[in-house]
Amino acid sequence: MSTYKEIKGQLIRKVSSDPTNALEGQIWYNTTVGTLKASAYVTGTWAAGGNLNQDYFGRASSGTQTEGLVFGGRNPGPVFTSGDTEEYNGSSWSEQNNMGTTRRYHAGFGIQTASVACAGAPAGNTPGTKTEEYNGTSWTAGNDMSIGNNNGGGTAGILTAGFFVGASPPTGSTEEYDGTNWSSGGALNTARNQSRSFGTLTAGVAAGGEGNSSAVEHYNGTAWTASTALPEGRFNNGTGGTQTAGYVTGGKTGSPGTTILTTLEYDGSAWRTGGNLSNERDNANRGPQGTVPAGLLSGGKYPFQGTEEYTGPSEPQTVRVTLS
Repeated sequence: MSTYKEIKGQLIRKVSSDPTNALEGQIWYNTTVGTLKASAYVTGTWAAGGNLNQDYFGRASSGTQTEGLVFGGRNPGPVFTSGDTEEYNGSSWSEQNNMGTTRRYHAGFGIQTASVACAGAPAGNTPGTKTEEYNGTSWTAGNDMSIGNNNGGGTAGILTAGFFVGASPPTGSTEEYDGTNWSSGGALNTARNQSRSFGTLTAGVAAGGEGNSSAVEHYNGTAWTASTALPEGRFNNGTGGTQTAGYVTGGKTGSPGTTILTTLEYDGSAWRTGGNLSNERDNANRGPQGTVPAGLLSGGKYPFQGTEEYTGPSEPQTVRVTLS
């Protein structure tokens, strides 16, 4: 088979069945169905999901598209900080037991039945150090973080192996969580706050943020290294997925910040344009949620209660080629 750069003046190979694991750009003729075909990425799409019960923003999140979790946040009016917790089953949100410490602009990571809430402002703009763990039913207090953080950085991982990176004002500090204690990790090469992360403790990604909205770095559990920059910088955005199949969506770009709709998918080395959100929003999903090709974004400014679900290919798709 040939790639599109190689077919000029060449015969296209005829095959009786479509190849498995075709590379993007490959072209072939399927003799069984009499069709010219190619392998290409098809842009993913966002669609409306069930609305949250509370109209808060600055909430933290974790989980997947069919087992999501959001917690904490603040209301759009006079500042009210919440401990509210809601679970998502893929179609609707249900209220659960509140966190022990109310907070906003905090962060989260894990799965629906084993999540961590950390940092954030419990009152005023005082940087918070409190940690709580969720077991699918209730929250229990964990050990404090070493450094207080408010409106800070990104998180990723699972309850027993996660990290928090960046803070406000912009910093490169990383703290790692082992399910009991926090400890210092490697520092970002580019300090930032309001960045977002995804992946795992030993294969993490920090993408964007105030301080350098296009910077992308990989974490191996010890040190951060620079990777391919975001083609459209952003902060306060949503994220999800792994180091080799992740996404960033929404958030703000520029200064003081314009809310955007766009989604970018990541394969570990390059960014690709995904589908646009139906509604502009920032300060949603302060913690990775969902995957590629099954993302989730809930709450945020604005609309506060709206949820969107992402369906997008993580691998090239076979498409029929029509010649004109």
